[in-house]
Amino acid sequence: MLRRILLVSLLALAAGTSMAQRKKLRIGVEGAYPPFSEVGTDGKMKGFEIDLAWAFCQQMQRECELVQQEFDALIPALQARKIDAIVASLSITDERRKTIAYSDKYYSTPARFYAKAQPKLDVSPAGLKGKRIGVQSATIHERYIAHHYKDSQVVRYATQDQIYLDLRAGRLDIAFSDGVAADFGFLQKEAGKGFGYHGPTYDDPKWFGEGVGVGLRKADAKTLGSAFNAAIAALRKDGRFKAIQDKYFAFDIYGRP
Repeated sequence: MLRRILLVSLLALAAGTSMAQRKKLRIGVEGAYPPFSEVGTDGKMKGFEIDLAWAFCQQMQRECELVQQEFDALIPALQARKIDAIVASLSITDERRKTIAYSDKYYSTPARFYAKAQPKLDVSPAGLKGKRIGVQSATIHERYIAHHYKDSQVVRYATQDQIYLDLRAGRLDIAFSDGVAADFGFLQKEAGKGFGYHGPTYDDPKWFGEGVGVGLRKADAKTLGSAFNAAIAALRKDGRFKAIQDKYFAFDIYGRP
C-alpha cells in the first residue's frame, strides 16, 4: 500500500514537472519601438526583437506568447507574474538590478540627441537651459536627462511615437533616446525630414548600462536566465542571430563582446 502511494506521488510529481515544462512562456514586448518591435499594418508584431524572441523560444523548445505592454508597465507586469520575461530593449543597469534579474546582453547601442537640422546646436546642460526635451518614461534616457538637465523642461512620454509627433509639431525643442531607434523610427521617415542628430553619442555604463538583456524575475535567474543565456549563445554561434540582425541593420548591433 505504501509503495503504491509512493508510486502515485512520484507519478504526480513527474506530471507536474512535465506540465511546468510545457507551460506557455509569456514574453512582454512593447510593440511601439521600431525597428525593434512594432505592430504591422496586418496587426501582427514585427521587428528585430520580435524575431529574436521567437528564435529564443525555438532554441529553448518552449511554446511562447508575446504580450504587448507599454514600456513603463513591463517591469510591474513581470513582478505581478502577468509575464515571465521581457524582450523590449531593457537596458541592463544597476538600478534595475535592485528589482529584477537579466540574461546576458543581446545588443548594445548608444543614445543620441536629435532635433531640427541646425548648425552647431549646443546640447550641453547650459546650451539646453529652458528647452523642452522629450524622453520616454521609465527609460535610462529619462533618468540621464532628469539628472543632468535640471534647468531644462523634461517632457515625458509613454511611447517614442508620441515624442516624434510632438517634435515634428514643434511642441518639443529636442529629443533624447536610443540613436538607432530614433534613426529608424523617425529620421529616416518622411516625418523626420529636416531633422538630425546633434552632439556626441552617449554610452557611459553608469547611466546607459551594459547593453540590453532579457528582463526576468530574480527567482527565475538561475533556471530561465540560464536558458536564455544558452539560447543567446547558440544563436550567435550558429549564425541565426546575424541572419535576424541583417534583416534590420547594416552593422553589428551586438556591440563590443
